[in-house]
Amino acid sequence: MATIIQTSKLTKSYGRSRGILDVTFDIQEGEVFGFLGPNGAGKTTTMRVLMGLLRPDTGSATINKLDCWRDSTEVKKFVGYLPGEFTFDPGLRGAQILEYLGHLRGGIDQSYLKELVTRLDFDPSKRFREYSRGNKQKLGLIQAFMHKPRVLILDEPTGGLDPLNQQEFYKIASEVRSTGCTIFLSSHVLPEVERTCDRVAIIREGQLVRIDHVSALKDIRQHDVEITFADAASPSWFNGIEGVVNAVVGTNDRTLQLHVQGSLADVLRIAGEHGATNITTHEPTLEEVFLRFYEPEQSSPALA
Repeated sequence: MATIIQTSKLTKSYGRSRGILDVTFDIQEGEVFGFLGPNGAGKTTTMRVLMGLLRPDTGSATINKLDCWRDSTEVKKFVGYLPGEFTFDPGLRGAQILEYLGHLRGGIDQSYLKELVTRLDFDPSKRFREYSRGNKQKLGLIQAFMHKPRVLILDEPTGGLDPLNQQEFYKIASEVRSTGCTIFLSSHVLPEVERTCDRVAIIREGQLVRIDHVSALKDIRQHDVEITFADAASPSWFNGIEGVVNAVVGTNDRTLQLHVQGSLADVLRIAGEHGATNITTHEPTLEEVFLRFYEPEQSSPALA
């Protein structure tokens, strides 16, 4: 697949405040790429640079080989953008806002617009000041999707949505992805990223600390494994096995408890050779992986 979004050593500072530093990644066409980090980590700054709303101090950012700052007008033609915060004239109705934005786009498919309005259960007849946070978020999502963009840049897309509308967003995102649309979404909601993304980048204090597939990120975390055998078991069976951090006798002499880093393949093989009757594993969630990168004693792992 071709690279459609690319940044190289992207840096943006706010005086003494940290923005982003040497942010480098590439996103493939048709990929769903997640950007994980707490508030203030640099997610929104990166997205604003990609949208040409901020000029980087150094480094470069391109979408479809167009410079995000110099060619921002062209970039915006085929990108749908949901900012983390936005506002409109409080007296305008939702329908008026969508009509205005549609005209700026040179016209849109009205039937698709109506479909989005229906699926997200959005009332376009109300004025902007009357909308709750959740309804403002629906408006933001509709305007991002309605022109069938080639690329979507979504900053915290499910913020404020109720569970039903979150599920509908996931469906819509999956549908547009199947047409070849590339989605770059930021989030601090880990299950959201785990569910929707192919790869994920973790950003901490303005710097990327890891980029990898979701499944690979899980593999860097220790698994807790409990193995029950037909007869008395010995921790020494697992001596020298790659990835086994610790093996001890469990609640009885037929049970072993292991901490395993990475793949479980060798552990499962040896367990089978010694007559294991039951194996219980705790697979790390993306949240557990994510928290590892924010432990004070954890040094920043190298980028994949």
